[in-house]
Amino acid sequence: MSIPQTFIQELLSRIDVVEVVGRYVPLRKAGANFMGLCPFHGEKSPSFSVSPSKQFFHCFGCGKSGNAIGFLMEHAGMGFVDAVEDLARQVGLTVPDDHATAADKERAAATRQHQATLSEVLEKAAQDYRKQLRQSSKAIDYLKGRGVSGEVAQRYGLGYAPEGWRHLASVFPQYDEPLLAESGLVIVGEEDGKRYDRFRDRVMFPIRSVKGECIGFGGRVLGDDKPKYLNSPETPIFHKGNELYGLFEARTAIRESGFALVTEGYMDVVALAQLGFENAVATLGTACTAEHIAKLLRFTDGVVFSFDGDAAGRRAARKALDAAIAHASDTRSIKFLFLPSEHDPDSFVRAHGASAFSRHIADALPLSRFLIEAASDQCDLGTSEGRARMSSNARALWEPLPDGALKRQLLGELASLAQLDPLDLQEVWQQAAARTRPPAPAAQRAGASASRSKGREAPDIAFAPSPGTRRGRGAPASRSDHAARLLLSHMDFIDSLSHEDNALLCAQAAPHGPLFAWIEMQFHEHGALPWAVLRESLRGHACEPLAARVMTGAHAQTEGDTHELQQELRGLLNRMLVDQIKLQESAAIADAASDPQALQRYRALQARRLALERLAPSSS
Repeated sequence: MSIPQTFIQELLSRIDVVEVVGRYVPLRKAGANFMGLCPFHGEKSPSFSVSPSKQFFHCFGCGKSGNAIGFLMEHAGMGFVDAVEDLARQVGLTVPDDHATAADKERAAATRQHQATLSEVLEKAAQDYRKQLRQSSKAIDYLKGRGVSGEVAQRYGLGYAPEGWRHLASVFPQYDEPLLAESGLVIVGEEDGKRYDRFRDRVMFPIRSVKGECIGFGGRVLGDDKPKYLNSPETPIFHKGNELYGLFEARTAIRESGFALVTEGYMDVVALAQLGFENAVATLGTACTAEHIAKLLRFTDGVVFSFDGDAAGRRAARKALDAAIAHASDTRSIKFLFLPSEHDPDSFVRAHGASAFSRHIADALPLSRFLIEAASDQCDLGTSEGRARMSSNARALWEPLPDGALKRQLLGELASLAQLDPLDLQEVWQQAAARTRPPAPAAQRAGASASRSKGREAPDIAFAPSPGTRRGRGAPASRSDHAARLLLSHMDFIDSLSHEDNALLCAQAAPHGPLFAWIEMQFHEHGALPWAVLRESLRGHACEPLAARVMTGAHAQTEGDTHELQQELRGLLNRMLVDQIKLQESAAIADAASDPQALQRYRALQARRLALERLAPSSS
């Protein structure tokens, strides 16, 4: 979907960022601005400022900043298009699409309206289930027996579906309404066409999207009947492989704790929240998917999977490992926690206490260790055959890792276990891959040979000169220019950037900041795209002149070793962070006379700056 920039500008002119942020963050007037506790990091004194005149938010503690669209993307985990559509609905605007025909727009509008209607139907059922819970002593007793308080039940919107085949007929006057079946609330018999409620005599767990809309349910029996858990079926608004139970409720706790705890059941999430672990979420009766992990990583750079220690738990963990590998960049922490086979997270905390569970989380197995364990499974490393089998298993696990320090370290460790040199191990893997790859056409082989010949020369990644300047005579390109060039040439580098990196780039003065925001938005919507595609997408865009300038010239599209280029980008970002921290240090010193905590803030900033300067010595 291509949303015209003119519409974005009109939308932002109609939206009040103070009102948008105020729905999620308590704000108080402080001079010309509004202040509150930052929702993106834990703090005790407000450093989060919202400016009505600038229509911008900024946190002086963690550095996050942006407009109303950026706030919804950061805080609610929405994609760019979802955030724009959400704000547009609030002011009665219809989001246009430059590439859509009138018929496409009409169908899209009808689809959005239908999805909203399905969510409204589910929310009406959720309201009734909550009402029924208050009237059911056995459901209340069950929740009390599991240690769930009324406060936690209210927070997660727990309810109760009464016994009886057609209870919802008292909630929806038109029980034969097709929406009831399409939303998954009612089952229609294939042979006789008779209708009956899907959920009966179960504690009900509403499943919400990251925007808080009810999109489905999970129901648990009160006794030992089967199936113990029953989920809503796949619907136009509910896809198990994309959604996580409890994510809407856990967003703030995930940010504050620095990681998301992924469990296997609804009751795990609710019980852990009751016991102080409010950052827990659960998969919905399906294996963890790459989409689940990508959604979590919008909120945090840390994920801990919690599994039972039995064979089923190990199998589930192995599937989670496969889904997580492609996201395991150097800036992220992905771990695997295995509990004793007789425990789930709820029972473990009750038996051993919250402190013991916290220690288990801290000692969870890092992805790198689990990857090696998985590669070595059933391999006798004391024999050549076992080591060869391990190295063969490891290739499929190692190759999807993002290029970086972690990937290179694991290559060394796997090579050591295989008793091979790392280069020899890579050659073995390349030969194995070549045996399974179809032969390339002759012309392509000739081109590849020429490329390899040229590749023996040192890669030239010099800055492209600005138009109208002579090479070597003009002023060097700015750090922002070079960062833009690297990201436009290697869009997948965005996946290795932290939230702080993205905020730093997007906060750069125009036109660089808007270009970085545009690149990030394109990546989240479409994935990594080549420059040729990006160039066409920029036609008529306000950022087009800057992008065209930095990508002009023989050396504009940086080539060479991907890891070295990523390190080059990391160095640029570190130097830009140093500049930003210096400004924050000056502000802290200026505040020292009136703010007792300013000096402490200054020392922390100084320590971080010095650490960064050791990594990125001063350069142009």
